[in-house]
Amino acid sequence: MSVTPVPELAYGPVRLLVLQPTPFCNLDCSYCYLPQRDDRTRLSLELLEAALERVLESPFFDGGFTLLWHAGEPLTMPIAFYDAASARIQAVLQRHGLPPSTVVQSLQTNATVIDAAWCDCFERHDIHVGVSMDGPAFLHDAHRVTRTGLPSHAAVMRGVDWLQRRGIPFEVICVLTAAGLDHADAIVDFFLQQGIGDVGFNMEETEGVNTQSSLEVSAGERPALEARYRQFMERVWDRCGDQPERLRIREFEGITSLACGEARLVQTDMNTPFAIVNVDARGNMSTFDPELLSVHTERFGDFCFGHVLRDSLVDLAGTPKFQQVEREIRTGVERCRASCDYFGLCGGGAGSNKYWEHGRFDGTTTQHCRYRIQLVAEVALAGMERELGLNP
Repeated sequence: MSVTPVPELAYGPVRLLVLQPTPFCNLDCSYCYLPQRDDRTRLSLELLEAALERVLESPFFDGGFTLLWHAGEPLTMPIAFYDAASARIQAVLQRHGLPPSTVVQSLQTNATVIDAAWCDCFERHDIHVGVSMDGPAFLHDAHRVTRTGLPSHAAVMRGVDWLQRRGIPFEVICVLTAAGLDHADAIVDFFLQQGIGDVGFNMEETEGVNTQSSLEVSAGERPALEARYRQFMERVWDRCGDQPERLRIREFEGITSLACGEARLVQTDMNTPFAIVNVDARGNMSTFDPELLSVHTERFGDFCFGHVLRDSLVDLAGTPKFQQVEREIRTGVERCRASCDYFGLCGGGAGSNKYWEHGRFDGTTTQHCRYRIQLVAEVALAGMERELGLNP
């Protein structure tokens, strides 16, 4: 590996270690970005331990981080894997003289296989749970189907029911497609009726093998689609305002906390080198957005900068490929800072969205930014002004 000396390591600290237990997924969602959902490769405990060592030995380690099992369906791995992995994590921490709380485990799941045994596992290892589901069945099952094309909503709800019966808290990520924008009340009603109180909306993104989002339209069609999106978010704001203790929306929480705290972002974990470290099931390592780890492009090939059995994080920072990507991402962030009124709410955005929409990391506004930050901010700030009597 060709490595260029790194003069200044102003990177990190590591906040998130994303580990891919397997690329395999038991669902075949139409908007998924992952190209290798048939691949049944499994992360070995040797690679897990090496990944932990790479973080703990690095100058970017700052006392604690979240370990997120992601990038595939983590629950297609057996419970025994997480028992063994949890034991290995604690053994590594003990060897370094670090407390058990140094690493907090989390996973993102489609919930279709959650049962009593999985709940036991989550409780045994204090694993935080995120559930991917798109609201009511008619929206969810339009895109989130099994490998034979069957609906998955009923199975997801069985898993959610297990979590609720056991009192295991969870958050939901709900993907919004163009079709969902006409059903704000149905989506809010569903989450309220099911007692699901913590929801984040992910836009359907142009990313990886999902080469065109339903929210990607021509310039002439964009104003009408943005108006629909704004109306959706305004309706969700109004509904949540009626009973804020029952339903929290991640996007509104983020904007209002920044506004009320008079705080502004200067960067994000996804554009800060080594704030996030990503390791796939074969031990390949990257940083920045986890979504970049499993994809290939004509320009860069893959976005793997090294391997856990061979390279330190400092080694990764010295590779020409990393330095080219980091330089381009940094240029894009600075261009956003210089040109965008929303920069303090965004911190320069995510490199993956810029790359998939512009073909480069040094672009500025993206469709993702427009929907996820700008329009949400306009809705949230207008709503706050109304509630304060500043804008009747």
